[in-house]
Amino acid sequence: MSEWEASQTPSMTIIATKGTLDMAYPPFILASTAAALGWDVSIFFTFYGLSLLKKDMDLKVTPLGNPAMPMKLPEGPAWMQGKELPVPTSIMSLVPGFQSMATNMMRKTMDKKGIARIDELRELCVEADVKLIACQMTVDLFDYGKDEFIPEIEEWVGAASFLPRALKADVNLFV
Repeated sequence: MSEWEASQTPSMTIIATKGTLDMAYPPFILASTAAALGWDVSIFFTFYGLSLLKKDMDLKVTPLGNPAMPMKLPEGPAWMQGKELPVPTSIMSLVPGFQSMATNMMRKTMDKKGIARIDELRELCVEADVKLIACQMTVDLFDYGKDEFIPEIEEWVGAASFLPRALKADVNLFV
């Protein structure tokens, strides 16, 4: 049995449903890490997660639906940098221009910490043979054209075609 287990290649499927900057990281980090470990990995991009496969990504950070979102200042006087702002997310979402400010702050913090950009992580996944799968139903629903997306998409299918792959996978994640 141990010989058989050693000869098997682990597999993972991920369903990516979110299209915000902060939620773009989990599927690409998990997929690229698993692929680097030699796993077979597939990501099914559906609904707003499909925007992660667009040629031109314009990802934002939003406090809506994210009550645990900390707001830390990446710049300013040393005594303020990294300090959390005590502002409830319900208030943040009402402030005009807050989404752009939060996005810029997040990008600056990530750059300062040396965190790879989403397009770089996506390219790592492509290079590591992660299978990028677009939900055809979502493409049809939002009237997208296939020319809006990167050419490395392996399949354009619906859930009924993706689920058998997930059924056979060792690890299934929904993010």
